[in-house]
Amino acid sequence: MLSLLSLSVFLLIVYPTLPSQARFTRRANNSDVLKWVNPLIGSKSGGNVFAGATLPYGMAKDGSQITGFSAMHDSGTGGNPSLGNFPIFPQLCPEDDLNNCKFPIKARATHYRNDTIKAEPGYFGVTLDNGIVADMAVSKRAALFRFNFPTNGTGNASSLSPLIMLDLTDLWSSRQNASISIDATEGSDSGRIRGNGTFLPSFGAGSYVLHFCLDVAGGKVKDSGMWVNNRSGTEPKELFVTRGFNLFYLEAGGFIRLQGPVTNAIYARIGVSFISSDQACGSAEKEIPGPDFDLDVLVSSAKEAWRRKLTPITIETGGVDGSLQTSFWSAIYRTMISPQDYTGENPHWESSEPYFDSFYCIWDMWRVQLPFLTIMDPEVQSRLVRSLLDIYKHRGWLPDCSMSTCKGWTQGGSDADNVLVDAYVKNLTGIDWELAYEAIVNDAENEPLEWSIQGRGGLMSWKRVNYIPYLDYDYLGFGTNSRSISRTLEYSYNDFCLSTLAKGLGKDDSTKYLSRASNWQNIFKGDQKSLINGTDTGFTGFFQPKYLNGSWGYQDPIACSPLADFCSLTSNPSETFESSCWEYMFFVPHDVRKVISLLGGPETFIRRLDYFHTSGLADIGNEPVFLTVYMPHYAGRPGLSSKRVHSYIPSRFNSSTDGLPGNDDSGAMASFTLFACIGLFPNPGQNVYFITPPFFKSVSITNQITNNTATIRNLNFDKEYKNIYIQKATLNGEPYTKNWIGHEFFTQGWTLELTLGQIESDWGTKEEDLPPSMSTGNMKML
Repeated sequence: MLSLLSLSVFLLIVYPTLPSQARFTRRANNSDVLKWVNPLIGSKSGGNVFAGATLPYGMAKDGSQITGFSAMHDSGTGGNPSLGNFPIFPQLCPEDDLNNCKFPIKARATHYRNDTIKAEPGYFGVTLDNGIVADMAVSKRAALFRFNFPTNGTGNASSLSPLIMLDLTDLWSSRQNASISIDATEGSDSGRIRGNGTFLPSFGAGSYVLHFCLDVAGGKVKDSGMWVNNRSGTEPKELFVTRGFNLFYLEAGGFIRLQGPVTNAIYARIGVSFISSDQACGSAEKEIPGPDFDLDVLVSSAKEAWRRKLTPITIETGGVDGSLQTSFWSAIYRTMISPQDYTGENPHWESSEPYFDSFYCIWDMWRVQLPFLTIMDPEVQSRLVRSLLDIYKHRGWLPDCSMSTCKGWTQGGSDADNVLVDAYVKNLTGIDWELAYEAIVNDAENEPLEWSIQGRGGLMSWKRVNYIPYLDYDYLGFGTNSRSISRTLEYSYNDFCLSTLAKGLGKDDSTKYLSRASNWQNIFKGDQKSLINGTDTGFTGFFQPKYLNGSWGYQDPIACSPLADFCSLTSNPSETFESSCWEYMFFVPHDVRKVISLLGGPETFIRRLDYFHTSGLADIGNEPVFLTVYMPHYAGRPGLSSKRVHSYIPSRFNSSTDGLPGNDDSGAMASFTLFACIGLFPNPGQNVYFITPPFFKSVSITNQITNNTATIRNLNFDKEYKNIYIQKATLNGEPYTKNWIGHEFFTQGWTLELTLGQIESDWGTKEEDLPPSMSTGNMKML
């Protein structure tokens, strides 16, 4: 998770207060796990992972050509690139003539030397082809850049005057207007540029204003000024730009030039704030005091913050390849990049509660990333839940997606409901559960005018016909009239989660919402077949769109799968969101046993799952697929879940720069890797973790609240992974046959030992060993 700042390299691309953990015991071998963290994993091939410097949950952050370095970024997102505001760019202008400087983005784009990239937790460095060396580090709401300029041909410092420019833009050129002013007296030891800009969120509605405060030091100021398009001047010292005729995009910014030759490093410190430039300046001055900047001290502080965050978990590797350790520890790192802690930076209301941003989006985060934080960092997860509830208090709705302090587009159901209830069943503390109940009931009962950005649409039909109709007649609110299948399924699970909370709080309407949790069955068409290239797949029964009058519509079951066109919210909207009917047939997290029954029983269900994962229909880079990897548990075949996860790790999730199967989605891909590696995978909203053998000999996690340490250990572990099937298990020394376990494992510090072998056994296969499912009446948890 990021601090307010997150250093980002501004690339020329064409786009379609930490809680104390001192009570934790240090690792016995005193090894520094940061050596295994590679921030570059997933930075290529569409992973969109943020590779720059950041703090845990920090606001400030750090193949293509570099056009600048920004202190704001979101990580692993799809759609339009997010943030990347106010990039800073160093250069030496030929003949020391301002007219020879390169100001526009395309003109200044500079290649970098691949072998010079150095990315570590809290640090990023790179050398440009022109010889300029850029290093950067962050505090919570500020960033420090250190630029070293090349020597001339004789090895002496260049006589040219280093220029540091700032661009009033963001990654996808969404700026609507901006102001900038410069205070840099000729001959002084430093100069300051401050200002703000109004930008559009990358996947949402409205706009946001971001302020900055940039200080340049390391030499005597030669001159300063403004630039517009490809020309610059030392007058004026203030500038306002906006969109012009036909929304023409004006490139503009400011610069400070220092007297050459310069033999020492030039520093650029930037603070950012959603409140004011004064607050940006104040944060920068407090967090990175000058005038003698020390980037190494800042890096050291950031690394120690990351070490503290990684302390709760230890592994006994069993001799596995180092690349798996890199993949594992780097994945933990990526889960703590977003959401970002913007407490004190909320421009919309004042509150004593935490304020987190970049829930981008909860549809991606609720399934694995936030559940992992519940295990690894429950104090922060509690603060995240409190932040969601504070948003409800002040905006009237729980967010489904948010970034840059703006409301993001709703992708399916009211997914924050699932997050809140997951926190409830896992006994997170410090949360107002009555307020949580009120917020979720609001989602379930009241339709907002704009359900494209909050709440649920189609509630009138949901309550009357018990599904979301195809081409629904909904005059209460407006949104994209699509996703009738996936919304029906998601609303069903939302209501199941609400029923769970209502029952826990002793509310009378628990039964009502439990009944609504069965609405998914109303769109199951038992005789629907599926063909691929004209050949029957041999499987019958799929969810299909249904009109308001009860008649069936049609969506090809393979539509929106990797074998067809991708279906997103903003392009090619369909009745399923980002996934096919094949994939959504498995999305009934609360009643998988009923799905198994409808599809013909366990054997047919297993064959169907296998076909799904081997035919090209499954996209493991999309979050709804994650749960399908572990569904054999419900059919009494937990060994097949282990076999399936080994087919994806490390083939699709590994330590290479293109080692992710898609966007990291704010740490979702990272968290799938982590749960697979520790051998316990969640069904969030329920107190259930599916048990499979860890990818290490043992894994131990110390709970931040109770200080108890839970351990899952493999017996007969082999690093070649021939023994991947559980033969028997013991829990705290006693035989354990269930193929799942509750969150008490982590909070009470239990020990689970798994004896492994090369063939499937009967462990975890009996009826009484299967995970709870709504229709079988065994929803009582451990």
